[in-house]
Amino acid sequence: MIVRLLFLLSLIIAVGSMLGKIKVRGVSLGATFVLFVGLAVGHFYGSEVNNDLLDFIKDFGVVLFIYSIGLQVGPGFFSSFKKEGMMLNGLALLEVFLGVGVTIALFFFLNSFHSLHESGSFSMPMMVGVMSGAVTDTPGLGAATEALQQLQHSGAISEVPPISLGYAVAYPIAIVATIFAMMLVKWICRVKPEEEDKRLAELQNNSKNKPAILTFRITNRAIDGLMVSQMKQLYGHEAIATRLNDGEKIFIPHADTVLHFGDIILIVTDSEYAPLLEKLLGQKMSYIWKDDHDDLVSRRIVVTRGEINGKTIGQLHLRSALNVNITRINRAGMDLLARPDLVLQMGDRVMVVGPLENIRKAENMLGNTLKRLNDPHLVTIFLGIMFGIIAGSIPIHIPNLPMPARLGLAGGPLIVAILIGRFGYKLKLITYTTQSANLMLRELGLSLFLASIGLQAGGEFLQTVVSTDGLIFAASGLAITLLPALIVGLVARYLKLDFFTICGLIAGSHNNAPPLAYPNSLSDTDQASVTYSTVYPLVAFMRILIAQMMILLLYGLG
Repeated sequence: MIVRLLFLLSLIIAVGSMLGKIKVRGVSLGATFVLFVGLAVGHFYGSEVNNDLLDFIKDFGVVLFIYSIGLQVGPGFFSSFKKEGMMLNGLALLEVFLGVGVTIALFFFLNSFHSLHESGSFSMPMMVGVMSGAVTDTPGLGAATEALQQLQHSGAISEVPPISLGYAVAYPIAIVATIFAMMLVKWICRVKPEEEDKRLAELQNNSKNKPAILTFRITNRAIDGLMVSQMKQLYGHEAIATRLNDGEKIFIPHADTVLHFGDIILIVTDSEYAPLLEKLLGQKMSYIWKDDHDDLVSRRIVVTRGEINGKTIGQLHLRSALNVNITRINRAGMDLLARPDLVLQMGDRVMVVGPLENIRKAENMLGNTLKRLNDPHLVTIFLGIMFGIIAGSIPIHIPNLPMPARLGLAGGPLIVAILIGRFGYKLKLITYTTQSANLMLRELGLSLFLASIGLQAGGEFLQTVVSTDGLIFAASGLAITLLPALIVGLVARYLKLDFFTICGLIAGSHNNAPPLAYPNSLSDTDQASVTYSTVYPLVAFMRILIAQMMILLLYGLG
């Protein structure tokens, strides 16, 4: 029995993964083809598998998948709420709750017909399955399924309905409907991509979030004779003086370095305050700072030593000990100003300026051994999963519920993974995993989960698709996908957001990356992908919790 199950799962995942790579106009269904192949195999062989063992594999798969997502989004989860991210995440949440509202409205509408209600097909759990497919929310489907199992174990329900049927019917429609929503926003708002490109370029040039690297000739007589530390006090904001040309030599200035009229200085600061710095120092100028072995060089060093993980830049004392200067940090593709209190993490790319010999010493201190990043940190992964399972098992007492709610195998590991991804360095945990390693864990878990639910639900899928219920599932999924996306897209346009940001917002709110191919085909900008990454962490978190809460709070309605 076990050998047969392993054979079937391997067959399903292999064939599904191959079919998932097929693209139609740049769009593919990816790992979801594993579900479709699982449904096909389950139609013929689903009754011959051990359901208890299949439940274990399904649960283990969803834990791996969701925990990997949490580790990936953890470092940027809290920073996504800052500045412009607040508006984008607010709009994304609006789209999430609009989708929930449409789902509940459809539930009451469909069950207002006595004959439909008697069929039992349109219970709240089944509608949650349709909603999960309509927003391509596989983690939410896992959370909902796990919540139903909790209810079954408590005796509240007799059996778990195959909600993956609604998911499988709605999912393919969701990808097309998401792109159609983008096209409708473009048509209604009369968007011209070339004008959006120009507007976006202007906004990015005026961005206040990225570090500005500026060269000044000191022409303010009030600065003449002041030390660098005194100049920074007058400025009032974070500034890193990385190089100074006093007319005789180029060197790294220190806090007690005296500035003189006519000196040329290179400073890294927040773009927002650059005009203030220009008023303080004088003439901003174009100047080529030459790197050579005799003076100063700049190098990008990757943090790969575990001992550095969790330390602040100030704690390293690189300037005083090695006469080198950290100017900025690149983390997950984002440049950060190298403030003394910035905490370094494994995988950070550090821009260091100094004499070549000292740069090499800094490399030894920070690591710069890319091979170390390839080492798997299994302690962090399985320790986090263990605490995630514990967190998911804690009962949460909610009034009017016959049983306490739990975060379960979906919510618990997700929350713990986000917290470890963001704060794990405080416990000396190395949370960095290479993108390929994280993707491997995530896809493995997702494939095991989808293959398992496909095998279990396959016996009823064909009958559902060709029935009236299947058509209603499809129409419901279309409404859940299209209406919230269109409403939020138009609201975002009213708030003066550019079209590519709106496309990323719609895709991110649906956990749906394939539709990004549409805005990417209209422009070379990556704004849609950036916005997708900004809203995805919160949306992924909320959809998992909402799917589970809808089951636990509303199951009695169905």
